[in-house]
Amino acid sequence: MRLNDLTLVLPTRDEARNIGAFLDSIPPAVQLIVVDASRDGTPDLIERRRPRNTLVVREPGTVTEARQRGAELAKTDWLLFTDADVVFAPDYFERLVQLSGAAVYYGPKLSRDRFRRYYAGIARAQAVSQVCGIPAATGSNLVVSRAALMAVGGFDVRLRCNEDSEVVWRLGRAGYSVRFCRDLPVYAIDHRRLERGRIGKTVHSLVRCALLYSNLMPPKYRGLDWGYWQNRHG
Repeated sequence: MRLNDLTLVLPTRDEARNIGAFLDSIPPAVQLIVVDASRDGTPDLIERRRPRNTLVVREPGTVTEARQRGAELAKTDWLLFTDADVVFAPDYFERLVQLSGAAVYYGPKLSRDRFRRYYAGIARAQAVSQVCGIPAATGSNLVVSRAALMAVGGFDVRLRCNEDSEVVWRLGRAGYSVRFCRDLPVYAIDHRRLERGRIGKTVHSLVRCALLYSNLMPPKYRGLDWGYWQNRHG
C-alpha cells in the first residue's frame, strides 16, 4: 500500500473545536474527502487549512451516509475511515504503508489524557474478539479495500451507528481477510460521549452489535440511533 493509493474519508458535523488538531496529524500527500453536515464553521476551516488534496462535500445526512458517499467519490484502491475527534499516531502512516495481505485493517482508539484505562480496555476487548473470529472494528480507525467494500454493497445506509462493525462482518463472511492492528492507533481528543456516561455508551454499542451480528435487529430499529449522532457531535 502506498499513500497515493489511499483516500481518507471523514464525516463531520460541528467539529470546529477538533478539526485543526486532526488535520495536523495527517500527511499532506494523503487524499482527504470530507462529507460535512455541520452547522458551524467546520467546512470553511478545512478548506482554509488544507486547500490541497482535499474535497469538501456539504451534504446533510447520517454518519453512515457520509461514509458511503465518501467511498463512492474516492478513486483510490484503499479507503481510510476515521472521525474528526481523533488524531493519528506520529508513525501511523509509516506503519500503514507496510501492511499487506488483507482486505480490511482496523486499529484501536486510545487516549493520551482522560479515560485512558477505558480506551485501553476496549482495545484489549477488540484483540480478544478478533481472536474469537468476531472483528470489533471502529469507524474511527478502519482501512478497507475499496473494491472489497463495493463488492459487498458498501455500508448499510439504513444504520445510523454501528455501521462500521456491520460492514466488516459482511466483508469477513464474504471471505475477505480482516486484521486487527494493535500497533496502529489513533488517539481520542474529545471525550464528550464518555463524559455523558461510559456505561451507557458501552451498553449501547454492545446491545446493538449483538443484535446486528446475530441478525436479530428488527428492520424498523436499524434506522434508530438512540441519540448517537447528536450526542457524539453535539
